[in-house]
Formats: sequence, C-alpha cells, structure tokens
Amino acid sequence: MVRTMDPAIPVTLSTASVYPRRAAYAFESAAELGYDGVEVMVWSDPASQDPAVLARLAAHHGVRVRSLHAPTLLVSQGVWGRDPATKLRRTVDMALELGAGTVVVHPPFRWQYRYARGFQDQVRELQAESGVTLAVENMYPWKARGRSDRHYVAYLPGWDATEHDYDCVTLDLSHAAVARQSGLELVAAFGDRLRHLHLADGTGAPRDEHLVPGRGSMDCADVLVELARRGWRGDVVVEISTRRDRSAHERHGDLEAALTFARSYLAPVPTAYRPPAAEHHHLPADAW
Repeated sequence: MVRTMDPAIPVTLSTASVYPRRAAYAFESAAELGYDGVEVMVWSDPASQDPAVLARLAAHHGVRVRSLHAPTLLVSQGVWGRDPATKLRRTVDMALELGAGTVVVHPPFRWQYRYARGFQDQVRELQAESGVTLAVENMYPWKARGRSDRHYVAYLPGWDATEHDYDCVTLDLSHAAVARQSGLELVAAFGDRLRHLHLADGTGAPRDEHLVPGRGSMDCADVLVELARRGWRGDVVVEISTRRDRSAHERHGDLEAALTFARSYLAPVPTAYRPPAAEHHHLPADAW
C-alpha cells in the first residue's frame, strides 16, 4: 500500500528496523505496509552505501528516501574509511543526490579527539552549505562493566544533547529510556531545535532496547500527541529491533504494530492503541 498524500508528520521506516535483513527488504516492507518513506542507515550493507542502488529501490517501490543516518556507530566504524568528518560530508552529499532532507549523526566518541574539536563547527558549516538538516542524536551514559554506580565517558563533548547548543537534534526515545530521561521533558528542552524523532520504546534497562512502541515504559504516546498538538514539522522514524524475530511474518507484525502506534497518536483525534505482546525477548540493538 503506497500513500499518495504527504501527511502532516510523515512516519518513515529505518532500514535498521529490519536487521539482519538488508535495505532492499526495508523498502519492500515500507511500501507494503504504507510507510511514508525510508531512513537509510549507512553501514555494511553495500546497498546502503550506494546512492544509485538506493534511488532504484526508491523508484521501484514508490517510497522516498527521506533521511540518512551517517555511519558513525560502533558497528559502522569501518564504513567509508576511518575519518568520521569525511564520512559525515559524504553522507550529506548522498542526501543531496537522493533528495533526502535530513542526516542523523551521533556525537563523536571520546577517542575521536580531533573530530570532536571541530564537530559542532563542521555540522553547522555542512548544514549551511547544503541546506540539509544535520540533526545530532541524543545518546546515553555507558555503564562501567560490573559497576552499576559508575559510568564510562563514551562521547565528546557528551551524551546529553540538552547540554549542548546544537542547532538541530534528533530525539531517540530508546536512548532516552537508557538515560532514564522523560521524552516529554526532552521535547520541551529541545524546543524548536527538535527536527527528527526516532520512535522506539525501552524499559530503563542499561542497554539500548529499541522495542516496538508501547512495549516498554517510555512516554512514546504522549510525545507523539504533543508533537501533533504543536503542529511539529519533522519525520517520525520507526527504529525498532526485529533481529530476534523468528519469521518474516513476525517481523512484518512488529513493523505494522509500530506504524499503527505512530499513526494512532499522531492523528488529529488520537486513539489509544496497544501493540500485541512480543513473542520473544529482543537482544540489545548496539547503540543505534
């Protein structure tokens, strides 16, 4: 099912939501279920690195690439070389080629000292040059191994995007769950800087769960209702973990439940929706 009208708040599907399946499967699923577009996570899947392949997938399935996630995760450290600044610029170039309006980027890791020193300036310069929105994602503190009371400094200048004056931010609700932060409070703190939302749930466990919204304890529904009330203009990106799903049918069900959840609470008159219970326990999603 392909939607023909642009909604006030598009709901798109991250290709990370179908891992370990590849980008082509995400496009197929997005078209079949009626998502409003796709966010491409640039990582080891060769299709995710090739704008020509992505353009063909988008045209074949009638689903736009609306955003890209730069290869700045631990699992994508080797994609496009080792220089994160070069990788970010290359992602912006690919966004321009595909007509994607947003690039999501993580803050630098603590060992990327040189990149961290110029990170905020580079983000601002690339956005000014290209017109593409570069939205820095909120992260969370890493727990020191074997110590629940100590944290490991993983990001520079820091994990908490409310403490830094980035021009544009992405709010990831699964990350907020790990950090024990309220989604609604983050929406208020970010204000007009909030340009992009990663929709997923969490239980507050010290790992990045990326649950189907409604299966955790985050205020996902309240965040969506508030964004719709404000007339917010950004993308809601479903970024859930389906890596433990045992069949295509089960994965399809999770993707459909997440989309139904989003649209139920973004509607002009919100309707309550509770997704079906999970049939398994998900593994961590490796800090998306």
